[in-house]
Amino acid sequence: QVQLVESGGGLVQPGGSLRLSCAASGSIFSINVMGWYRQAPGKQRELVADIYSGGRTNYADSVKGRFTVSRDNAKNTVYLQMSSLKPEDTSVYYCHAYIRTGWNRDPYHYWGQGTQVTVSS
Repeated sequence: QVQLVESGGGLVQPGGSLRLSCAASGSIFSINVMGWYRQAPGKQRELVADIYSGGRTNYADSVKGRFTVSRDNAKNTVYLQMSSLKPEDTSVYYCHAYIRTGWNRDPYHYWGQGTQVTVSS
């Protein structure tokens, strides 16, 4: 059993910063990509940022230069540092990861439960 547990969401004023964390736990053999999606009311879930085990990153155009994704492989944890936040960043943010639970197992796509980020004055 694998779990992804997020923390760090909340209310922040426009221009402010927040840091999200997501820790994976359970029967983990390896993790390839970890990252974040978000979903605003009435909209589709969209990729925010991904980071691969070797350190390569991928960002949505809307967050480039403002958000930074990082990971601690020893702790199976991924972070999202969000700066210069805008009201349009308001969403539920979901952690995700492709995790193998054994050397002979295919990667499975896991999701966290989501954490609300609200940007408002």
